[in-house]
Amino acid sequence: MDDSAARTVTAVVTLDGERLGQVGPFPVPTARWQDVAPVARELEQRLEVPVLVLRLVGASGGEGCSGGHVVYHAEAVQRPELPLADGTVQLTEDPLRAAWARADGLRAALDWAGATLRVAGRPATGPVEQLRTWNLSGLVRIPTADGPVWLKTTPPFGADEAGPIALIASVDGGLVPTVLGSAPGQLLLDHVPGVDCWGLPDDAMLGAVARTVAAQARLAGVTDHGLRDGSPHRLAEQVALLLPRIDALTADERTAAQRLLDRLPDRIAALEACGLPETLVHGDFHPGNWRADGERTVVVDFSDAHHGHPAFDGLRPRAFLRPERWADVRAVWAGAWSAAVPGSDPLRALDLARPLMHLAYAVRYQEFLDGIELSERVYHEDDPADEVRRALAAAAQDTAG
Repeated sequence: MDDSAARTVTAVVTLDGERLGQVGPFPVPTARWQDVAPVARELEQRLEVPVLVLRLVGASGGEGCSGGHVVYHAEAVQRPELPLADGTVQLTEDPLRAAWARADGLRAALDWAGATLRVAGRPATGPVEQLRTWNLSGLVRIPTADGPVWLKTTPPFGADEAGPIALIASVDGGLVPTVLGSAPGQLLLDHVPGVDCWGLPDDAMLGAVARTVAAQARLAGVTDHGLRDGSPHRLAEQVALLLPRIDALTADERTAAQRLLDRLPDRIAALEACGLPETLVHGDFHPGNWRADGERTVVVDFSDAHHGHPAFDGLRPRAFLRPERWADVRAVWAGAWSAAVPGSDPLRALDLARPLMHLAYAVRYQEFLDGIELSERVYHEDDPADEVRRALAAAAQDTAG
């Protein structure tokens, strides 16, 4: 991931509902807006009190939700002795604001995590470190005597991750992180050693692909899993409701999308004929959600988990890999499914599923937009239309080929 373009930051600081003032603008060394660790560190150094970054207020400049100038709302844990500038940035309320984007909600999550760890015999041994906050999650690292623990907060439209993790663990416990505690919208995970598999030159990531396929094949008959329905047949209904809502599509794109929608039943029937079973789908199965330490590869982040077609997971890594590495992943994925379901046609399934996968992401991104506050929509505003366009391009390639 490229963090070469750093941000400048302004923070509006509050304490228990009282506006203390603004700090900044000041530079931070990373670009991505949801990466708030350097923001919190700089504020703590300047104010000499602990600080929690709650949410994005606004941004200007930058590209791809990185760089430019970003304004955050931050909550001081104690009253700083230094006076703050008044500033002109306004803070507004929003009924869709995430719980962890509110001071009381984030404190409640931290209190729950602390109490859960004490009951588990792993109390925190130092201050927490806030790493990320945005509309899809918050992430906090908590030190303990037995290594760090991760508190993840998630929105109502996200999957209850403890469920799919438990399902995978029932067939391959080493493939998923250890859950130390869970509550609605809150998850405590033990640390997973290693690094995310972005650009790894070795074959560590390939183990995650083959083992995930094996787990999905074993879970294909499980129906009482509580996962949302992301099956291809459900997708056709969802796309029909979505297309009229995407204003960014041109008239020609809208016509092409309707033709693709009209042909979905035939494509779905052909996909079913490939012989792969519907099962638990990770939903965001790319190398950034695989962690490897040279001995063990673990799959993380099940917030988009659902019941659906496994080819959607098989295709997801493609956009994140060089062509030669994608060829490796594609071959491993197809070989694993051929072994799990003899007589199936995984490679044909991948080809047929490409437009469907992009349509599924268009639907999912619209779910994000429908469930998040106004200032956070900047992260996903163009995504539904972009995914529909990718679906059209994939269908056109399929027709041409």
